[in-house]
Amino acid sequence: MNAINRSEQLESEVDTDLEAVSEVEAGIRDFVRNDVAYLRRPPVVANGEPLEPNHENAVNSVNSLIQRVAGTSLAEIEKLIGELEGLRDLLHAEGQRVQREISGYAQLSQAAMKSTRMIADNVTQWKRTADGLRNG
Repeated sequence: MNAINRSEQLESEVDTDLEAVSEVEAGIRDFVRNDVAYLRRPPVVANGEPLEPNHENAVNSVNSLIQRVAGTSLAEIEKLIGELEGLRDLLHAEGQRVQREISGYAQLSQAAMKSTRMIADNVTQWKRTADGLRNG
């Protein structure tokens, strides 16, 4: 009788072990399903529902990358704008200087022409006077 009781006892232990194994397997399956369920679902942002933490991290890293790239580009653009403003000021100052030089040249040229006319008129008068003295 001991053999029959012993085999029944082994069968009940095996059944108990199988039930325990089944429960553990079911728990593992549920855990895995819940753990990777977000991978099967598309992120919903349009309805205002929050993203899953992993998606949120991905979005944050992309935003961070964009800000770094844009920040570098903006800094370069601002630097170029500053350089262009400096060149504009330099060109404006040089334009004013050239205008002053041209104005000075025009005044000098007019003064030279007046002086040349006066000299030519004086030479003409001296020539007439000299011709009058010779003829007279």
